[in-house]
Amino acid sequence: MIGQGCRTTRARLRSNPSNLSGSFQRREPPLTERPAYLAKKPCVAIIGAGVVGLGIAWRLGGLATVTMFDRGTAGSGASHAAAGMLAACCEAEPGEEDLVALGRESQARWPGFAEELLRDSGVDVELRREGTLVLALTADDQAEIGHRLEFQKKLDLPLEWLPAAATRAREPHLAGKLAGALFSPEDHQVDNRRLARALRIAAEAAGVTIHEHRPVKEISVQGGRARGIVLDDGTTFPADIVVLAAGAWSRQVGGLPPDRRPPVRPVKGQMLALQMDTAAPLLNHVLWAPGAYLVPRRDGRLIIGGTVEEKGFDETITAGGLLTLLEAAWRAVPAVEELPVAEIWVGHRPGSRDDAPILGRGPLEGLFYATGHHRNGILLAPVTADAMARLILDDVVEPAIRPFGLERFLPARAAE
Repeated sequence: MIGQGCRTTRARLRSNPSNLSGSFQRREPPLTERPAYLAKKPCVAIIGAGVVGLGIAWRLGGLATVTMFDRGTAGSGASHAAAGMLAACCEAEPGEEDLVALGRESQARWPGFAEELLRDSGVDVELRREGTLVLALTADDQAEIGHRLEFQKKLDLPLEWLPAAATRAREPHLAGKLAGALFSPEDHQVDNRRLARALRIAAEAAGVTIHEHRPVKEISVQGGRARGIVLDDGTTFPADIVVLAAGAWSRQVGGLPPDRRPPVRPVKGQMLALQMDTAAPLLNHVLWAPGAYLVPRRDGRLIIGGTVEEKGFDETITAGGLLTLLEAAWRAVPAVEELPVAEIWVGHRPGSRDDAPILGRGPLEGLFYATGHHRNGILLAPVTADAMARLILDDVVEPAIRPFGLERFLPARAAE
């Protein structure tokens, strides 16, 4: 009965996050004036059932009446296509200080997040802690890594340069000639497909309703606030709160002026998986090689990715894209040439104008944005879920997400 929306019964709201376990704890007192919708158990409609939307729904489950809508299958899209790297340190670049801080905060939450998910879903997301190696095959590669490392050290990131012998001791199947590698011990990985499945199970166990293959046409707006959503078939769903978490499709959801829609675009990525022998894997660490990354899974799959293409929602798998990835992988780990190809696919990362997420209140009362995570959706899943649920339930903005509001993209008002 989608069209009926949520009932407005006055269920008692257990809205204090300090009652929850793990990282979802209060860090500052709530505001004295609370939104009117918090006088009752709020009805929340979430647009998008990927890892970001599912994480928020799981955290809200039981505290709100949550209904999700996805244009496809829950956990598909970028959540399915990702490699699952939790790389907050080795990718840090100048100008990304706030994003690095957000990533490090989320890294710290990941162990507890994974444990809670295992408890609530029965699914192990396979958080692996071997760390990441950023490989330098040549002196030029080493110089580039060294230049970036100067900045990374200023942020006190736990990174260590390893000479060639020490690098090969960690990964014996690397190329015969190499300069060394940067070791990032705290950049871990999870199996993103298992993560999506775990979040769905946990969310549904918490009372969340998920509607698949129900694309949302627009946000329903009345009296200057979000009042629910309208589906493509014209069905309306009233809600107190609307959360836009539709990834690369977020800007296609109507109901708002163009300059108030999140500036999110699809960034195409081609990827493939090779099949290793689980008893003798070629790699154990996540490996960033020049031109590609390689991510080993416990089931023997070796994920190789990913191209970065500004081609809209194009889903074409090209010979050139795969050749680029395979050649880069082969130069780093020559033995990959003997491995069978297990899978090839295309995903669409949700990239904002500055390639950082958009988190927080939307341009209307009752509307919240959680989108634009680009390459960091899996990494940022814990902090996004925790911070957005806390904002919705307690009207408190966690310091880590404060720099990532929509307002950074809006024109500045003229001084009066």
